[in-house]
Amino acid sequence: MACSDPASAKGKAVFEFPAQRKPRILLAACGCVTAVKFGHICQCFSDWAEVKAVVTRASTRFIDGLSIPKGVAVYTDDHEWSNWKKLGDGVLHIELRRWADIMVIAPLSANTLGKIVGGLCDNLLTCIVRAWDYSKPLFVAPSMNFFMWDNSFTEKHIMSIDELGISLIPPVITRSACGKHGDCAMAEPSSIYKTVRLFYELKILKKNPGMV
Repeated sequence: MACSDPASAKGKAVFEFPAQRKPRILLAACGCVTAVKFGHICQCFSDWAEVKAVVTRASTRFIDGLSIPKGVAVYTDDHEWSNWKKLGDGVLHIELRRWADIMVIAPLSANTLGKIVGGLCDNLLTCIVRAWDYSKPLFVAPSMNFFMWDNSFTEKHIMSIDELGISLIPPVITRSACGKHGDCAMAEPSSIYKTVRLFYELKILKKNPGMV
């Protein structure tokens, strides 16, 4: 399952990245054990970009809040409702959708993958995805048990998100000592960061020849 070029599937115009400021990266985490690495992911990106984070309720079981770099705002479902008081107030999932140049969901759980394909939007993260401007890149880095990854539902779901223009950062399939398949682990934080940064810089260089 290869990584595809965001927004290419439907022939939409690709978002023109602003070259005069740092990129704005919206990072998100789902309820997987691999979410223990989310602080590391935030650190990788915050040294290069402006970063905001969205976490699902289940993911907070695994994320150490102290691992999130200072200056990175972290939003939960509670913020979606507490920030809205009356008609005319900003809606958080729309504000974050507008703010971000790129969104990265790492780790992406099997549950949230299914929700995205089904168009469900029952929390802050899935509301952002449902409202996402697909001329802007959206990367996902799945993490799940091998039997869940190898399930025919997952194959169909991966094909569906590819049609939307969502880019897959494939998991690392491990093997146990006896040679059987193990879990499908999320790609390493450094690999996720390098993939997104390379994509961003190639688009900038293409639009602005001579930039370093």
